[in-house]
Amino acid sequence: MERRGIIAAGNMLVDHVHQIVQWPERGWLAEITHSERATGGAPLNVLLTIAKMHVGIPLQAVGLVGDDHDGDYILAMLDQYHVNRQRVQRTTFAPTSMSQVMTDPSGQRTFFHLPGANRLLDLPAFDRLDSNMKIFHLGYLLLLDSLDMPDEEYGTRSARLLAQMRELGYQTSLDLVSRKGDPRYQPLVLPALRHLDYLVINELEAGEFSGLPMRDSSDAPDIAHIADAASLLLSAGVNARLVIHCPEGAWGQEPGKQGVWIPSWRLSSQEIIGSVGAGDAFCAGFLYGCHQSLSLEESIQMAHACARASLLAANAIDGAKTLPELQQFIDENREI
Repeated sequence: MERRGIIAAGNMLVDHVHQIVQWPERGWLAEITHSERATGGAPLNVLLTIAKMHVGIPLQAVGLVGDDHDGDYILAMLDQYHVNRQRVQRTTFAPTSMSQVMTDPSGQRTFFHLPGANRLLDLPAFDRLDSNMKIFHLGYLLLLDSLDMPDEEYGTRSARLLAQMRELGYQTSLDLVSRKGDPRYQPLVLPALRHLDYLVINELEAGEFSGLPMRDSSDAPDIAHIADAASLLLSAGVNARLVIHCPEGAWGQEPGKQGVWIPSWRLSSQEIIGSVGAGDAFCAGFLYGCHQSLSLEESIQMAHACARASLLAANAIDGAKTLPELQQFIDENREI
């Protein structure tokens, strides 16, 4: 029987999203004009975005939340969107992970993050997953303290996990967190790459890994350097598809083939309501394309359409569209 379905695992949190008038100088006050609560983190954002596409793909979440109101909220959201939450466990040893997200009028977001229960998520949580599922997606490295620990055989515990998932027949996928100047990018990411089918990261993460500037002197994407970073990551072991995305577009490449730059559909700063979760929405669209065996270019176009829709809402989920809506937008705007 052909495998079908997406498992997304890792950081589960609640985003408390605030729209602010402006970013204040240190010690000063800034007015909050609107606040709301939303799910956040790679697995929840990816799964709920795909759920809202209404495509009938089986979806399962794996993670750890606290025994608190934010944990209740995460479980209720998974139930609302019919995502299997059987492998989302609860702990009394830490609160549910949480971020306070400040979004200024340009759409730029700043995070204040409480790691909470995500620090405790470890290998036993991944025993005996549904063997009928097709893709296993993990996010975010550098924020999963137990899985980021060293492993004698595999380098890191996350690399061991991805190797185990691949041996069990899953297509494996990974996302990272954007942390400027974090010296752990190479030691924590490199061991995982040889056990990956798909790596979807942004230009900030690619720059931290490669040491190359991802933007030129005019702040435009340096596509030559992005391509060089992609080649470095592919040579380190990514097996099927690598994507490096930024607001202006995405570089996609498969091993042994020429890469391709796919521009995004741009929004003005006035149109952007919030950028929280836009990268995860991009990843959701891309993984949908991979699950459905779409071409690399088609998968990236779907990813761009999902990210664009996400930018039109303050949180990571409200902007998500159905597949017919996304496909109609792509078809009507292919040459734009």
